[in-house]
Amino acid sequence: MSDYGLGYRRDIEGLRAVAILLVVAAHAGVPWLAGGFVGVDVFFVLSGFLITSLLAGEVAQTGRLDFAGFYVRRLRRLLPGLLVMLLVAGVLAAFLLAPAEQRSQATAAATAALWVSNIHFALARLDYFAAGADTNLFLHTWSLGVEEQFYLLWPALVWWLLRRGEFERARTRLVAGMLAVMAASLFAGVWLTYSAPQLAFYMMPSRAWQFAAGALVSLQWQLRKCSDAEDAASRAGSAAAWPVLGWVGLGAIVAAGVLFNAAMPYPGMAALVPSLGAALLIAAGTVDPAAGVSKALSWRPLQAIGRISYAWYLWHWPVLLLGRALVGTDAPAYRLLWVGLSLLLAAASYRWIESPIRRQRQWTVQWRRSLLAALCVMILANVLCIRWYNRTDAQAQAPAQQRYLQAHADAPAIYGLGCDDWYRSDRVRICAFGSSAARHSVVLMGDSIAGQWFPAVAKVFDKPDWRVLVLTKSSCPMVDEPFFYARIGREYTECAAWRSHALAEVARIRPDVVLLGTVATNGFTEPQWVEGTARVLSAISGSAGRIYVLRGTPRLPFDGPNCLASHVGRPAWLGTGDCSASSRDAHDELVYAWLTRASRRFGNVAMLDLNDVICPSGLCDAQRQGVVVFRDGQHLTATYAASLGGVLRDRLGMSAEAGAGSGAMAH
Repeated sequence: MSDYGLGYRRDIEGLRAVAILLVVAAHAGVPWLAGGFVGVDVFFVLSGFLITSLLAGEVAQTGRLDFAGFYVRRLRRLLPGLLVMLLVAGVLAAFLLAPAEQRSQATAAATAALWVSNIHFALARLDYFAAGADTNLFLHTWSLGVEEQFYLLWPALVWWLLRRGEFERARTRLVAGMLAVMAASLFAGVWLTYSAPQLAFYMMPSRAWQFAAGALVSLQWQLRKCSDAEDAASRAGSAAAWPVLGWVGLGAIVAAGVLFNAAMPYPGMAALVPSLGAALLIAAGTVDPAAGVSKALSWRPLQAIGRISYAWYLWHWPVLLLGRALVGTDAPAYRLLWVGLSLLLAAASYRWIESPIRRQRQWTVQWRRSLLAALCVMILANVLCIRWYNRTDAQAQAPAQQRYLQAHADAPAIYGLGCDDWYRSDRVRICAFGSSAARHSVVLMGDSIAGQWFPAVAKVFDKPDWRVLVLTKSSCPMVDEPFFYARIGREYTECAAWRSHALAEVARIRPDVVLLGTVATNGFTEPQWVEGTARVLSAISGSAGRIYVLRGTPRLPFDGPNCLASHVGRPAWLGTGDCSASSRDAHDELVYAWLTRASRRFGNVAMLDLNDVICPSGLCDAQRQGVVVFRDGQHLTATYAASLGGVLRDRLGMSAEAGAGSGAMAH
């Protein structure tokens, strides 16, 4: 019997701990670990190493490959914990989330039960006003889908490359195959990162190179047969080098966690940093498991975390989101509480679900029954998720819920008229309201934060001698700086081109009044906010009468209508929150100060702040006096915005008589 068996690798268990700690830290919002998502890349490389070692080792020892046994072992290891998480999270979601919100959760859960949620998220249609994937309880299962699709295909590839000839010669053929897979997949991943970012991030073919990297480490060091002399020479030559390389590998992983963030193309070439770091670290532990970083990773607390890393990965994300839905806040203290709770759930899942099932030998002995039972349970879970969807869809149609569904759709008329083309083009579409012969004009320009004010602007300027011109592009900041837009996974080049063309149009129109608005959450630095805004104002200040820079709307830490809807019929023992939050935000205050500095450079520019009306006394309510205020977490409903027309008129210094209308504006 050859010694191709892996045995227990303490350094690998410790590496699992590092990977899951990075992922949990990033999802919990630890500021200096925004790139902790690279922990998933580490898991992919680890899987490539471990699975290739097991498969190739089995072929080397027995001359055959037990496909059924392999699949049964994977299902026994991964399926029970996943199904329990789906069940518990689904039941809690039914109590804590609005029916309309549950529909997207049920759809994702149904795909997760069949290990294809990565395909679901990769092909999801982008909708600006719909909730993003980052609010889905089961978003994290995308990586499990990638892993399972890898497990499904990899054994066949390994067997096909190893099936003929003496093992050492076949191993060389397998190395060549892995290099080919790595090159093709990496090329596809880099290309898709810029042409189709969702496919690059979520799909298995664009991630296969990371599994191949782990496989190459296995083939080069774990499975390579050397003569005694070669082995001694190898050990002597690498005694000093490999411990250093191991630390370099760990440094690359940690550096990626610290330096990377969501505002960058990914995976692309950037994913090479944590992936090759993981490969170096695994190789160092394979050559000398008792030295350097491998010894450090054997630290007992890391071993304990590594053992439950899969379970913690399953539980941490839904617990964070459901916890926020329960208490209505995302404060750091609560996030720490939910992280701790998810760790306890992970330990319980490992102790009472995963471990007992993994120790049952009949799973492997009776493999036909095991595969059939696993398939039946997966289909049953999928069917239950579909029934969950149908049930919540019916609940969403109830009269008590319709009001909040309608609030989500209560957007300004400009969106129905096609004024805003989002990221789909850079063409400037001006929507005009009022007579073309009007002597005066007002321009409303900016992103969706500016667009939300159209109902109020329409009320103020609804009179014969005024014309309203709307130029908006959702998520396009009125800051003349390059902007990486995480929602589409790339630089928002359409925004830059549109903004340039739109400013030229405004200068040509020479309006009496310009209302300029933008969201305050974009990740610009102080100089970028100040100078980028000043460049925008400079382009139009000489041709406009007065320019008002609208302050960004306060943001709720939850979706306003969904919060209100979730409290309809919620059991009293779960608490009945009032769906309100503080308007105070340190970053928003800084952005307001920076915009003020930029505006003071121009004699005809002033700031316009209505946040004291939206959130009186510093408290933002999702609903006030029977009117739903927010249609999501940061945009006002058109109904509520229209009610602020009088306030806007006063802040602009226009008399009530001047604002009196003579009928609706004509389009």
